[in-house]
Amino acid sequence: MIDTPSSAQKAETLKALHLPGTPVVLYNIWDAGSAGAVAKAGAKALATGSWSVAEAQGFRDGESLPMEFLFSIVERIVATNDLPLTVDFEGGYAMAPEEVSLNVERLISAGAVGLNFEDRVVKGKGLHAIDEQTSRVKAVRAAGDQTGIPIVINARTDLFLQSKPEDHASHIPEALERAAAYAEAGGDSFFVPGLSDPDLIQKVCTESPLPVNVMLRDVTAQIAPLAALGVGRISFGPTPYAVAMKAITEQAKAFY
Repeated sequence: MIDTPSSAQKAETLKALHLPGTPVVLYNIWDAGSAGAVAKAGAKALATGSWSVAEAQGFRDGESLPMEFLFSIVERIVATNDLPLTVDFEGGYAMAPEEVSLNVERLISAGAVGLNFEDRVVKGKGLHAIDEQTSRVKAVRAAGDQTGIPIVINARTDLFLQSKPEDHASHIPEALERAAAYAEAGGDSFFVPGLSDPDLIQKVCTESPLPVNVMLRDVTAQIAPLAALGVGRISFGPTPYAVAMKAITEQAKAFY
């Protein structure tokens, strides 16, 4: 009989992989099939991307994919793979902390041991104020405590996605303020999608109390330069899905 790791063990394994300078690499998946392919490549953990998961099922990103549908996808990934799974849960499908906590409990029940949790107002504009988002991160941590699973919270800020690259330097102080607040609330890592300037990435890595997650949009990019900056986690967002779909289209053209 083969022993399979418990959810708690998977969560602890996932958290331990976040090492600044030796980042965990997460080639984002969207279903059980893509999870199996990435696992065969040698991945140490799996991570969904909300855009890819939604697109693969004919929905738009931004919590348009019904939450129950998302849970069923998570369950299939977990049923077919023993690697730790972190799920892009966007804004938790709720505004109020109490509702966020309940939704995260259900996500954990589906088998996820980590999640992306963003400060963007998903169905509105702008970002949640720092104190509001801090309360929401605390609610996510409370869900983990309630279930007994130390869920790994990848606290995401959309500061850099919602601003021009030439303005990114001016947003670093707020980003670091958010990193500190999210860390105190129970976050495990700090995700800064959209930030690509090496000097700014290094500054965030140096001053953030949490390991920093950077998103690569180029699947041919090298990991070593980001590792040298102190990055603790690297993900690819929607790019793996886009690359896979382009390959299918090109292959199919041979028959039409």
